[in-house]
Amino acid sequence: MIDHCCAEMTRQADRRCGTHPDVFACPDALVRYEPKFREYGLIVHDGGSAYREIAFCPWCGTRLPQSRRDGWFDALEARGIDPWEDRVPPEFEDERWLREGPTDPAAPAGQDPPPSR
Repeated sequence: MIDHCCAEMTRQADRRCGTHPDVFACPDALVRYEPKFREYGLIVHDGGSAYREIAFCPWCGTRLPQSRRDGWFDALEARGIDPWEDRVPPEFEDERWLREGPTDPAAPAGQDPPPSR
């Protein structure tokens, strides 16, 4: 489990509903955390699985980690894997792929690049 920025973000991001196993179907779910991208978003309750990425915590104001979505696709491409056509290795389904090494040569393995100001 990841350490989120505050208790309320932890409560929201780790929320599990006994009635709605799919977070996008639960009307009380507000935040989606996608571990493989280290990405936070506000859920768009339109019947689909959309969420709008956010850069700051709505409760404590902390700057959230920069999304690693582009790095995820780059790392798969570097291994010759097309995520739309090929089987994605299990370590790419969560944050384990980040510990294998940086996709940005300037970023230390497993760490996010410093936030831009």
